[in-house]
Amino acid sequence: MATTATTVAAATGTTTASPARGRVTRIALRTLQVLFAVFFGVASGVPKLIAHPTAVESFDKLGWGAPGMYTIGALELLGGIALLIPLLSSLAATAFVGLMIGAFIVTVTALGGENAATPLVLIPFLAWIAWARRDRTVELIARLRARS
Repeated sequence: MATTATTVAAATGTTTASPARGRVTRIALRTLQVLFAVFFGVASGVPKLIAHPTAVESFDKLGWGAPGMYTIGALELLGGIALLIPLLSSLAATAFVGLMIGAFIVTVTALGGENAATPLVLIPFLAWIAWARRDRTVELIARLRARS
């Protein structure tokens, strides 16, 4: 296992920071991951999956209907769960950056721009999680390559 950690550190160019700073950063990242997991999974994904009237109205206005609503809801719920799994956290955060870019574009072009700032506010934090946890993606790729 030490070989994998050394390989990941070498591949990502990470170095050991001061213990206090590293601890605070780890706590902040983990807190953000949990908050985003709850936000995307429970507050955003579940209403779509249970066909809450506000979600149905938004997706009908877009012309995407139930299939679009359930697809986005499932992606949000699964992505929220993936944010809590260390090996998938960076990948999930990266996927959410893409989803938020799409949400911003759709909000501006099809929904009149109401709440368009929300995805823009979330993107930098998601990008930070993706970047800070990038060693997990390197580890995931290494594990997948080892299996094939």
